[in-house]
Amino acid sequence: MTATIAFLGCGEMSEAIMAGLLDSGIPADRVLATVRSPERAALLARRYAVSLAASAEDSDANARAAARADVVVLGVKPDQIRGVAEEIAVSLRPDTVVVSVAGAIPLSTIEGALPAGQPVVRAMPNTPVRAGFGVTAVVGGAHASGETLQRVSALFATVGLVVEVGEDQIDAVGTVSGSGPAYVFYLAEAMAEAGKRLGLPADLARTLATHTVAGAGRLLDGDADPAALRRAVCSPNGSTERAIAAFEERGLRGVVAAGAAAAEARAKEITRQLAGDSARPEGDR
Repeated sequence: MTATIAFLGCGEMSEAIMAGLLDSGIPADRVLATVRSPERAALLARRYAVSLAASAEDSDANARAAARADVVVLGVKPDQIRGVAEEIAVSLRPDTVVVSVAGAIPLSTIEGALPAGQPVVRAMPNTPVRAGFGVTAVVGGAHASGETLQRVSALFATVGLVVEVGEDQIDAVGTVSGSGPAYVFYLAEAMAEAGKRLGLPADLARTLATHTVAGAGRLLDGDADPAALRRAVCSPNGSTERAIAAFEERGLRGVVAAGAAAAEARAKEITRQLAGDSARPEGDR
């Protein structure tokens, strides 16, 4: 029987996951979701035909959804994760798997807010899960068995590639696959702008850039070697080779590495900030 999945919080990432799962064939009657506002609930209900509840109108929405679910996906903002985990703790069955897709919140924090022994998995998906071409990194908590991790991995495998990592690698993973789509979209923006500077109409430049990036991504799908694909496009002493040389001269590889390092540093900074905030007395927050 298909597992019942509850999305507690349904922002951009959770909606992308939910949309991808539904497109993969998971029945809509096996998907529950909660959001804050009634307007957002109505919008998502029309869009996906799943069961929605608004916590602003129904204070028990999260607990009731968790009680019905086999898998609970915590999709609220990082600073709300612990509070929602505490809210649903009494409603969970012992075998319900709690999956956090929030960055910056370690497994130990979530486990500390839940009943002893509750299986928890931390996942780091990216937005292409919406189209079935996502990448999701997963790491199991102290009480997540190999079978539990396989169940969660199988769920995310319906919307793309799944890799198992250690929690000490999760921030680095986030800088490559989690933030990576934004890097690619930024490249598409830059390509379109370059086309405009060379005299192309704005609409045509954007179309050429976006379709080229999408097509190149399809060639990369699987185990293709990016360097080999690049070399295949670069005819000796040709115009493409000259462009790549200009990128190298201006240190594009170093720029990308610096961006990834900045993203990882910020992720760790957010983790420290949230840990410090949670340790402060309630009246001091």
